[in-house]
Amino acid sequence: MNETFKIFSIDADEIKKIEASKNEPHSHGFEELIIGIEGQLEHFIDFKTTVFDAPFVSFVTKGKVHRVQPKPKKGKCNMWVIRFKSEFIPETTFQLYSLYHDNANLVLKPDTCFKRLVTLCEMMHGEMQQTTTDYSVIRHLLSALFTMIESERRKQQPEGNVTFKMQSMTFKNFLKILEENFRRPIGVEFYAEKLFMSSRNLNLICQNILHQSVSEIIETRKLIEAKNLLASTDKSVSEIGFDLGYNEKAYFTSVFKKKSGQTPTEFREEMKKLIS
Repeated sequence: MNETFKIFSIDADEIKKIEASKNEPHSHGFEELIIGIEGQLEHFIDFKTTVFDAPFVSFVTKGKVHRVQPKPKKGKCNMWVIRFKSEFIPETTFQLYSLYHDNANLVLKPDTCFKRLVTLCEMMHGEMQQTTTDYSVIRHLLSALFTMIESERRKQQPEGNVTFKMQSMTFKNFLKILEENFRRPIGVEFYAEKLFMSSRNLNLICQNILHQSVSEIIETRKLIEAKNLLASTDKSVSEIGFDLGYNEKAYFTSVFKKKSGQTPTEFREEMKKLIS
């Protein structure tokens, strides 16, 4: 996906095309949210397959291996699919990783709250159809959508394993501290000390949940913010690097290219072409 944000609907006709295509387990470089209004979803994720009826919400984080197969029920299917790059809502994305890493699917009731989710999708789709899309409006609507979903998710949160719950809480607290400090040139020891634990144990928790070390997560958060600043501001590459704790432009460029496959300047030029 080249776009930073994309929203589209799936109906019974679209399902036939999906069924005719090769739909193998895969991962992708963007976040994906599916809002199911009518129909069923067969979802293979975390090495197990689950089938559930609408209304539902399914969120898959970037890089997670999965396969979704929408299915009609009583001949009907109606789903919204939202795809977006991590840098589109950088202040929210990492919180989503902590909330959905162990529970991608959420079955809801067809009540007023769910209808509001659908309305938000319709509003985002409508804004995307405008001659000039206001992406700040899209960001606010998408953030509101996830806030409402999280409110419903909390009501259904299972008790689960005590150890796993403690790890999840530690991970969420780490991400909260990271959000406040990722621009500073500080490392693993700082975060471990804030959480009153050893660097080794914090690394183990991050590996268990996100399959990345603490250092990798810090760099990924910096990269997401760098992309956001490159796409939405006129700051120079050096200024952006300095804002994110990199004292040398060459080192910032090297890290950025290693993680994204492009230099900061190449990424900015690509975003300009997409927006224009």
